[in-house]
Amino acid sequence: MASTKLINRGPSLADSVSDSIRIEITNGTYAIGDKLPTEKTLADTYGVSRPIVREAINSLKRDGLVVTRQGLGAFVSETREQNFRFTSFDVNDALDIRNVIELLMAVEAAATARAAERRTEEDIKKIESRFNAMQTAIDLGQSGVDEDMEFHRAIVEAARNPYFRDMSDFLDANVRNFIRKARENTARLKSGLVQEVQGEHRIILEAIVSGDAQAARKAAEAHLIGAAKRLALYIKP
Repeated sequence: MASTKLINRGPSLADSVSDSIRIEITNGTYAIGDKLPTEKTLADTYGVSRPIVREAINSLKRDGLVVTRQGLGAFVSETREQNFRFTSFDVNDALDIRNVIELLMAVEAAATARAAERRTEEDIKKIESRFNAMQTAIDLGQSGVDEDMEFHRAIVEAARNPYFRDMSDFLDANVRNFIRKARENTARLKSGLVQEVQGEHRIILEAIVSGDAQAARKAAEAHLIGAAKRLALYIKP
């Protein structure tokens, strides 16, 4: 019987499992071309469910470390090219959050500036629509997390740069918990902060509508600094 390995009960069990397998691939425990143990064996080994194992394997696939073959299982990739990823990103760790916010500032501020320069009337309508949907969610007492994501996604699309879009998709998938936590903190501290966030969004929107790239960049940076403050983490631009 396989021994059970203790893994961290952090934000994601799947991340813990994938990190453990990743280490074993890196140190040669699993060589290039080797077949990984079955889902059941891995589930027993790490003391998790099979869906958690599947999620971990999918993460390794996205990182280019493993490939799956129909009816055969998962194998260590021959190329072993690792894609860009966050390593053990912890939404409860102040340093991790600081680093992610700095990355967001670099990407989102630039994308927002480009959106102000390149937006069309159709883009403006879409961004305004997403802003209004966010306000509606807030008025209904909801967090507005999904609407927030859609608002920023519309801005990135208006930048007319596929690489901004791809990076935004990556960040969207990896920092949703951070944004959710910021929203929850905002709602818990006092309701006025929710409208403060919307005020930041409105300034971004107005800068894009007016076509002022510099103002749009500054507004995006101010918005992320505001998010840091709402998490009791202070960052200078």
